[in-house]
Amino acid sequence: MKTYDIAVIGGDGTGPEVTSEALKVSEAAARKFGFKLNWHPFDFGGERYLRTGEVLPDSAIDELRKFKAIFLGAVGHPQVKPGILEKGILLRLRFELEQYINLRPVKLFRTQDCPLKDKGPEHIDFVVVRENNEGLYAGAGGNLFKDTPNEIAVQESINTRRGVDRCLKYAFEVARKRRNGTPWKGLKPEDTAAGKTTQLTLCGKTNVLTYAFDLWFRAFQEMAPQFPTVKTDYAHVDAICMWFVKNPEWFDVIVTDNMFGDIITDLAAMIQGGLGVAAGGNINPEGTSMFEPMGGSAPKYTGHNVINPLAAINAAGMMLDFLGEEPAGAAIEAAAIQIINTKIKSLNAGQMGYGTTQVGDLVAEAL
Repeated sequence: MKTYDIAVIGGDGTGPEVTSEALKVSEAAARKFGFKLNWHPFDFGGERYLRTGEVLPDSAIDELRKFKAIFLGAVGHPQVKPGILEKGILLRLRFELEQYINLRPVKLFRTQDCPLKDKGPEHIDFVVVRENNEGLYAGAGGNLFKDTPNEIAVQESINTRRGVDRCLKYAFEVARKRRNGTPWKGLKPEDTAAGKTTQLTLCGKTNVLTYAFDLWFRAFQEMAPQFPTVKTDYAHVDAICMWFVKNPEWFDVIVTDNMFGDIITDLAAMIQGGLGVAAGGNINPEGTSMFEPMGGSAPKYTGHNVINPLAAINAAGMMLDFLGEEPAGAAIEAAAIQIINTKIKSLNAGQMGYGTTQVGDLVAEAL
């Protein structure tokens, strides 16, 4: 029997609550598909910071590096200044563990949860591949004359050929594998006849950010011939935002930089039904990856058993898929879809018709 050791950071607010349900469902999947999960809890988060003044001890990185996967509930504490935990835990882990891909599947599970008119699950099913270690998040820049009328603030976007290439390669691989040979619905007959099955769209701003996205665009064009079954496309980030709302069915796989990826995935979360179902992975294909629900810690709901755990459950499915247990990951998603379409009244906290733990029970039973 295969055994997987997984680090668990429940974190703050409702993070531990949704994490418990994700682990519950993962255990049900492990029993069904014949593997074992060993959970290793860590107490990093707001409470530890308030107690010790320590966000993430230096030894934590080396300790977490021993695990193939980390499951994270949420960070963000009302008594801790914004940015301390987010930078000290989330960004530090992403950067020091070289989780250079942020992977965001965007799938609508039920028509009534979409705010867009006349759009259903057949229209919203795409993936965003976001570069996760560079760009404006690299922290390059500084201040001069701070707190004076002459203050200057500079924030620089760092884009390396190595970082861009490895992100693009991952995105092309996702696009190549995504449809399993089924022609993508947006392709023309002549594209299908040529054997092209999926579309990868580069999201950028080549008309204004003429240095950074010149690099991205050239690297994109140079890599494309290595993937002849992938149709390539380009769109400015502002156009992407418009088309997400008007014609989300146009998209299959999107690749972009750190900042634009952060922005468009929040819009994507809303059209797929909200943060209650949005899950993501911070991926290092050769090292330690981290999986999490996209919503925050939602401290006002802490302890009330009303928060929606489905995003965390979907993140657990992504984690099992990453570990090589693809049937288990697919089964978790299928069970979540079944429960959403047969049991759940609303995806909003407190309006589901069931408590947090009950939703976890329902998905585990559906497995």
